[in-house]
Amino acid sequence: MTAETNKLLSQIQTYAKSDTVLAFSGGVDSALLLFLLSRACQETGSRVYAVTFHTALHPQSDLNLARRLAKSMQASHHVLEVDEFSNPRILENPPDRCYHCKKMLFEKLLGFARKRQVDVVLEGSNKDDLSAYRPGLQAVKELGVQSPLAQCGITKAQVRRLAAEYGLSVATRPSVPCLATRLPYGTPIDTRLLARIDAVERFLRELDFGDVRIRVHGDVARLEIEPKDFPRLLAHREEILRQLKKLKLPYLTLDLEGFRSGSMDATLTDGE
Repeated sequence: MTAETNKLLSQIQTYAKSDTVLAFSGGVDSALLLFLLSRACQETGSRVYAVTFHTALHPQSDLNLARRLAKSMQASHHVLEVDEFSNPRILENPPDRCYHCKKMLFEKLLGFARKRQVDVVLEGSNKDDLSAYRPGLQAVKELGVQSPLAQCGITKAQVRRLAAEYGLSVATRPSVPCLATRLPYGTPIDTRLLARIDAVERFLRELDFGDVRIRVHGDVARLEIEPKDFPRLLAHREEILRQLKKLKLPYLTLDLEGFRSGSMDATLTDGE
């Protein structure tokens, strides 16, 4: 067991001495935290509240998965409905959109915690997130929300390895970030377009194309998948093309560079 893992387990034991609230997306990072917290709280008698945000910018599949995972861990699961589009700054989709969005979400989460007299609020960012363009982390820090994975130096690879060791079903699940990342900064958010993108990406993941992004630039849809999957995509060309046409865009392209997390940040001088 690594020093980082020992530090994390020790920190979890400290958190479990009292009730905690965890922002729980159903992804591997927050799933690992929920598993460890639930196990530790069984020993201390404390309670962990797993809270999932339901918003227009988070894929519906996230909520369904979060519900199943929380139930399998016998965790207390709660869903917070949040309308990010009530904030016009978010709709404008500026480069710091994630800051405004995270601030809105976590202010709601802190309100949830206060109603239950819980002082410790956690979220699942890991060490790798600290070196990427993540303006939302500034909001997390300002609001006093704790990020134990990042604070203990746990990388994404270590998260997946630990999740696999504990038998978590999401150990290899691809990351599925906020749908607004499919549009260039400065492009106003079109909720109907994002819903279509979400549906087509779901279809592609059901065909076992793991990391998938559809980035839209005006009339052009740019499909990102892992380069190793290019031959398989071409073998399914016709059925995939039928789905892509549901985007209602005239130009459909395959990005030869393949999947790149945060590729929309390439235009930012301080991006990834």
